[in-house]
Amino acid sequence: MKWIHFVVWAVAAVASGIGPAVAEAPRLAEIATALPNTVFVAEMTWLEVAGALRRGKRAVIIPTGGLEQGGPHLVTGKHNYIVRHTAEALARGLGDALVAPVVVYVPEGAIEPPRGHMAFPGTVSLPEPVFRAVLENIARSFKAHGFTEILLLGDSGGNQAGQRQVSDSLNREWANTRARVLHVSDYYDAEANGQFAHLRRHGKGEAAKGGHADMRDTSELLAAFPQGVRPDMIGKAGVNGGATGVMGDATGASAKLGQTMLELKLTAALAQVRRWRARQQKN
Repeated sequence: MKWIHFVVWAVAAVASGIGPAVAEAPRLAEIATALPNTVFVAEMTWLEVAGALRRGKRAVIIPTGGLEQGGPHLVTGKHNYIVRHTAEALARGLGDALVAPVVVYVPEGAIEPPRGHMAFPGTVSLPEPVFRAVLENIARSFKAHGFTEILLLGDSGGNQAGQRQVSDSLNREWANTRARVLHVSDYYDAEANGQFAHLRRHGKGEAAKGGHADMRDTSELLAAFPQGVRPDMIGKAGVNGGATGVMGDATGASAKLGQTMLELKLTAALAQVRRWRARQQKN
């Protein structure tokens, strides 16, 4: 009977221009008594998102990835697969967060003439101002629904500056509200999250110098999305393959190393968010 009453009310609400989420969310949330075992907003109905908010899910993670070349052996969606994997782990680790869909298009270099990763087919690039505008409006949307913590989690170097700028700008604008934004910078910083230190301790100093489609990148994808790696193509480009898009050496990559790399990223992200929350409580 509750659903019959809701349908009748919804028809009247639409006719009057009143959104059901605005006027009826508190009552309707009682209908959605059971929440699905997912942290992904895109896998939930609006009633389930409303129910999650009522039960204390105050944070939303906005993951950003990228569609870029990964040498001969990594699929172009590498960053998207990795950050979806780690964003879910971060949300479950925090216990009170949901995850927005991955922002799959990010700055990758000039389009005309093609530069950077855009020199390789399959890469898609956004201008920096467009990327920032996309992030900003996603954040504004979640704030409008009642989320008070917006966590920007970027899995590519080109995403970091834009995330920081959006975070700084919105925090200034929202200073007199409950909503805050955090650019989770330690997640991708290989010095801050301990990835480079781990590699150096285990005799992999060359891999600790940074690269692209190298041992670290390849290992992470082997752990997060192994079907995105073409094992028979690893090493075909040699070291610093230039025209093949590889910077570094992927030889020796493994899912075991990748799992360690992902755990270090997650641990650093959790620690940064918790420190940030502690500071927010003091202010």
